[in-house]
Parts: sequence; C-alpha cells; structure tokens
Amino acid sequence: MKAPLHPHQGERLQALHSYEMIDSDPEKDFDDIVQLASSICEAPISLVSLVDSERQWFKASVGLDAMETPIENAMCAHTILEEEFLEIEDTLGDERTVDNPLSSPGPNLRFYAGAVLKTPDGLPIGTLCVLDHKPRSLSPLQRDAIKVLARQVMVQMEMRKALSSAATMRQEVDHRVKNSLQSLSAFARIQERSLQTEEARSAVSKIMTRIDAVSTLHEYLYKTDAGSNVDLGVYLDKIVDYLRQTAPANVEIDYAPVSVTVGSQQAVSVGTLVNEFVANSFKHAFPDQRKGTVNIALSKSASGAVSVICADNGAGMTPDIPSQSGGLGMKIAEIACMELRCELDLKISNRGVTASIEFKPEPRPQYRVQHQAQYQA
Repeated sequence: MKAPLHPHQGERLQALHSYEMIDSDPEKDFDDIVQLASSICEAPISLVSLVDSERQWFKASVGLDAMETPIENAMCAHTILEEEFLEIEDTLGDERTVDNPLSSPGPNLRFYAGAVLKTPDGLPIGTLCVLDHKPRSLSPLQRDAIKVLARQVMVQMEMRKALSSAATMRQEVDHRVKNSLQSLSAFARIQERSLQTEEARSAVSKIMTRIDAVSTLHEYLYKTDAGSNVDLGVYLDKIVDYLRQTAPANVEIDYAPVSVTVGSQQAVSVGTLVNEFVANSFKHAFPDQRKGTVNIALSKSASGAVSVICADNGAGMTPDIPSQSGGLGMKIAEIACMELRCELDLKISNRGVTASIEFKPEPRPQYRVQHQAQYQA
C-alpha cells in the first residue's frame, strides 16, 4: 500500500529541498556509510534514501542498481511516519508492504529496516535502511548501529548545507565590498584632481593603489570559490589586465601566469607591490615616449618558496635615491614586505629597475565537499 502523507508534508519537503541533495553527485562519505551499514547488518542492500513528493531517491546505495523508485513503491515512505525506526521482518506478512512490487518474486525484497533521517527541527526527510532477500530480524546492536549511522548521514548533510550557505554569504560580501571599494576609488580619483601639492597627490595615489588591489581581490573571490585562498597567478593576471588598460601607448606589460596558491592577504600584498611598481614605471621609466617593457615574473621553487620579480627596461634611476619617497614607493613596498615577512631586493641602474621578493606561501586549510567523478553501483 502507498504510505499516507506525512502530517507536516509541506514543511518536510521544504526542509528536504533546502539541502539541495536530490540528484547530486555520489560522494564517498555517504558511500562509506552504506557500506558500513551493509556490513554491520549483514544485509546485501543498504541505502541512503531521500523521500520526495513523487519518488524516493538514493544518495548512496549498496546492492541496488536503481537510483530511485516511485513513491508508491517506497518502503521508506512508511518509515518517515515513525518516530525513529521501522523494522519489517517479512514484507509479505505486513499490510504496508505485502502488495509492494519490490516484495514480489524478482526483486524479492523480503526484509526491511530503516532509521529516520531527521533535521535539527525534527522533520523526517528520508532514511538509512538495509534490505534482504529473506525474512529475518536485526540484533539490538545492529539496530543501534543503524540509528547511529543515520545520525552521521545527517551530520554530513548539515555540514554541506552550512558550507554552501557560508560560500553564498561570502560571495555576497565580496561583491558588496568590491562595489564599495570601486566607489571609494572613484571618489579618491576625483579628489586627487583638486589637490594642489604633489605630496598630497602622491599620498592619495598610494591609497588608490591599495584600494585597487583589494578591489581586484574581492572581484576575483566573488567570481570564484577561492575562499580564504587565492591562485596568485590568476589574481596577478587580473591586476595586469587592469594595468594594461592604463598603460601608455609606448609601454607593454609582459606576464605569464603560473598557478601558485597563497593566502588572500598575501595576494593583496603582492598585488599592491606589483601595482605600485608598474604605476611608477609608467610614470618615470619611459620619458620622451620611448618604447619599453615592464616584466612581471611569478615562480615557485622546489622548496615551495614563491618568487615575484618586477622589472622594467626603462631609464632607471641613480643608485642614491632608493630610500626616497619617489620611484618605487618605498613605504608601500615596506608594508607589503612586512606583511609577507620577506625582504625587498631592489636593483637600480641606468638600464632599468628590478624589484624582487621571495616568500613562503601560507594558504589556509579548505574544507570542501569532495565528489566522486563517476558513480558505480
């Protein structure tokens, strides 16, 4: 017989769909649980079954090729009406399952036991169940094990829901921060035009350099799922694209991205340094419209150290001015290097300027949901 609707069917379905789990890819964590349930209960079939309005869908399964069954054939639809657990020792001897096509010869599913998957609000959304081809019963230990494993299924589902919610919130924050920073940058540029002294304009310019670097980072984070870590090669590529738009017609930027994962704050520091170097090269290195190139090189050594080298082939500077406020912008460079815990190697000659740093990448641990590439029943 078809199971009656749950008394809180609407709320139950809303809770089920909030996990965004139905029709998702197989995952090893759930596959491991059904394997363990099958072994403990000595049952050939074990399922993580999510009971929707018109079907039950299997997030994980052992011993069954089908990915879903119609709700009319769903033994688990009866289980979600129970408080915690349902065991049917012989499906042909129970009115709820005697006419179920799965109990008939062929499928011949004669034994069923399932523990309810409950949300923190107590709403049933599915089961962890085991089935056998012969009538039987579980031992008290096996029943307890199924209940414990059902709670572990919900722990996994809650964790994925929390991660998804956090990722969505982080993207929204990154989007809003990016927009706010762009507005602030535009305001600073307007104010810069009205400043009377070179010192004031230089100070505002340095502020805008930092704003632009952070804005680029948040745009990158918003469009990806980078979280607290950043692919520095991709991030610098974004900055270089921005700098190319502001480059004088006579100057080219040469950069080849290399994939290196660093912490997001480290990326901002590197981006600030690169931004400042290139902006100063545009301003000072190529007078009289002479043609030139600014080169940015990113690499990672066998020891894991990250190297960033910025160089131009411009007019250069005299060696006696590296500590002045002009040129590279030593104050910004000092702050960036302090954040990266590294030293700035600055080489100045009449053939150009080269600035290089080497630092240890410090990406933060990521907690991501792992998906199997392909499901095998």
